[in-house]
Amino acid sequence: MLTEDSSGGTLRRAPHYNEHMTRRTLVALSAAAAAPLPPAGAAGGRLKQSVARWCYSKIALDDLCREAARMGLKGIDLVNSEDWPVIKKYGLVPAMTPGAGNIANAWNRKENHEKLEQEMRANIDKAAAAGVPNVITFSGNRRGQPDDEGLDNCTAGLNRVKKYAEDKGVTINVELLNSKVNHKDYQCDHTVWGVELCKRVNSPRVKLLYDIYHMQIMEGDIIRTIRDNIQYIGHFHTGGNPGRHELDDTQELNWRAIARAIADLNFSGYYAHEFIPVRDPLKSLEEAVRLSEV
Repeated sequence: MLTEDSSGGTLRRAPHYNEHMTRRTLVALSAAAAAPLPPAGAAGGRLKQSVARWCYSKIALDDLCREAARMGLKGIDLVNSEDWPVIKKYGLVPAMTPGAGNIANAWNRKENHEKLEQEMRANIDKAAAAGVPNVITFSGNRRGQPDDEGLDNCTAGLNRVKKYAEDKGVTINVELLNSKVNHKDYQCDHTVWGVELCKRVNSPRVKLLYDIYHMQIMEGDIIRTIRDNIQYIGHFHTGGNPGRHELDDTQELNWRAIARAIADLNFSGYYAHEFIPVRDPLKSLEEAVRLSEV
C-alpha cells in the first residue's frame, strides 16, 4: 500500500504489518487500550499539539479537524493551501505546509537553487497571507556528494531565501530524517549536521524540524540532544520506534518524559504527531494527545 510522505506529495510504501501477533503483544495492546488516559489540563498542557494529515488520510478532513479540535489540538501538519479553509473553520492552524523541494531533490545541489528560491518565495507569500507559521524543506539526497559540500550548498541556497522569510514572518524548517530505514541516502540525517547548517545560515527564520522517530533511529539520546539544541529547533514530529506507530508501551521511548522536557524548555512551536496508527486511529491520536499534556 502506498501512503503520502512528509514531503507533502511523494508516495511511499506503507510498512508491512505482521498478522501473527504474539500473545504477549496482544496482551500489551489490550492493556494500553484499556488504560485510563491522563486527565486533560484546563489549557491542554504547555505544548501546542498538531497532527500530520497524511497519517489519517482515510478520514475526511472535516471529520479529522472536528475531532482534533475536540481533543485540544491546535494545528494540522503537512497540508496544502486548498485545505487551509477547512482547517481554519475549526479554529485550527495549518501548522506546517510545503516550502520548496522534496526529500530527494533540494538545496544540496546548486543547480536546484534558482527553482527552489522561486518555489520558496511563492509558498512563503501564501503562508504569510494566510497566517501559516511554517514551511518545510529538505537537504536532498547525497548521491555520492560529501557532507561538507552538501552543507556548503544548503547554506548558500537557504541564504537566498532567509531574508524573505524574515520579512514575511514565516519559518523555514529543514527536516531531519533517518537514512537507515526510511530515506536511504538523505543528507540531513544527523542533528549535528542540521545544527551546523542553522548556525551558518544564522537566521531566526531558518530552523530544524526535529523528527523524534527519525533521530531515535539515527542517534538516540533524544532529550539531551533537544536540550542542547533547542534554539535551532522550530518544530517537532513524533512517531513510535520501532515501526512509527502509536506512542504506547510497545515503543522504546518515554514519550511523556520527552514532552515534559520540551515543555520545560518553554518551546513555543508545534509538537506534531506523525505516527501511523494500527488500532482505532482517533482513539490512538487522543491517547497521544493526553500523554503529551504536560
